[in-house]
Amino acid sequence: MPVSEVEQVIRIAAKGDGVTASGRHVAGAAPGDTVGEEGVVERGPHYQVPPCAHFGTCGGCELQHCDDAALADLVHGRVAYAAQQQGLDPLAVTPAHLSPPRSRRRATLHAVNGGSRALIGFHGKASHKVIDMRECHVLRPELFALVGPLKAYLSKRKQKYSAEIDLALTDRGVDCAIRNLKLEGLEQTEDLLDFCRDNGLARLSLDLGYGPETFWEPEPVTVTLGGVPVSYPSGSFLQATQDGEDALTSAVVEWLGDCTAVADLFSGLGTFAFALAGRVPVTAAEASRDAALACRSAAARYRMPVEVLHRDLFRGPLRPEELAKFDGVVIDPPRAGARSQVEQLAQSGVKRVAYVSCNPLSWSRDGALLVAAGYRLVEVRPVGQFRWSTHVELASLFIKDGE
Repeated sequence: MPVSEVEQVIRIAAKGDGVTASGRHVAGAAPGDTVGEEGVVERGPHYQVPPCAHFGTCGGCELQHCDDAALADLVHGRVAYAAQQQGLDPLAVTPAHLSPPRSRRRATLHAVNGGSRALIGFHGKASHKVIDMRECHVLRPELFALVGPLKAYLSKRKQKYSAEIDLALTDRGVDCAIRNLKLEGLEQTEDLLDFCRDNGLARLSLDLGYGPETFWEPEPVTVTLGGVPVSYPSGSFLQATQDGEDALTSAVVEWLGDCTAVADLFSGLGTFAFALAGRVPVTAAEASRDAALACRSAAARYRMPVEVLHRDLFRGPLRPEELAKFDGVVIDPPRAGARSQVEQLAQSGVKRVAYVSCNPLSWSRDGALLVAAGYRLVEVRPVGQFRWSTHVELASLFIKDGE
């Protein structure tokens, strides 16, 4: 085959395909692979044999065929591209931090009755079919260890069901919340109690469309954030991996730990607030009532300098006059970003803003508002918590001109 007919894959696209210089998309190709006109792919230096037998059918992973160097380039590149699109020019972009295999501490699995037995796993790629999970290289072992017992328990049920199972690893063990699974009669209730007891669950909640109701919780469930045990309301947000959380919080503490007062916006349970509270007083603002109450209770119990505001920052962002008492702000909004709050930040005199994001595109749009108001983008740290996925996190530092 002439050389001119062979193209090399140079990058990974947003949905996981390999892309050549001409823009050709090649499913399942890694950077460095070559592809001919007939679509025959020859593997290059960044291809690896996918470790999981489900890869290619399961939608839980997109990039198990890429080695760590290719994954790190993807995470770094997505952040750099988003910054470039908005004219952001960071002084430094660190190499990407990747969470290791089998480190995911929260996940949503799907369960259906597949005739004589239950099927539990992630949905198939681009489908609603449940891939029956026999192994998993992203979940923490403590979470995967529950899949077999869940299959055994659900296989005894004769009724049809299509349930969702949220798993999270807490200080007490696995927190399990099941949606769309009805209990009918005393026998099923006692059977589920035996399941919880036999598998040492920290908690089991059932949700039939009206919110989770606790079915089993021998002791209060907590997660430790910044060294502080915080009550964990069912379904609350946690960083996907402890490793990723450590990477993000260490960046924020490094950047804001010597401030005199910090505001933690979209604070959740207090991931950043408690990491900072040993060094600086923090005001944490959060819209979720359960998360705000859990954060406030933990701060009071352990006498941490954290004041909690129960506040919807989309409808009622902190205004410049309210921000005037802070010389540092950490903001970690949902995927859509936080335009209204960032507009208020841009008008404030806050000297340092640590912006943590799970969406480089919304981050870059918000960051452009800060830069237009006189902030400099000093550093960006890309983080790949969702291993073998195109999903990217980051921490960044904006400094007001004059500091």
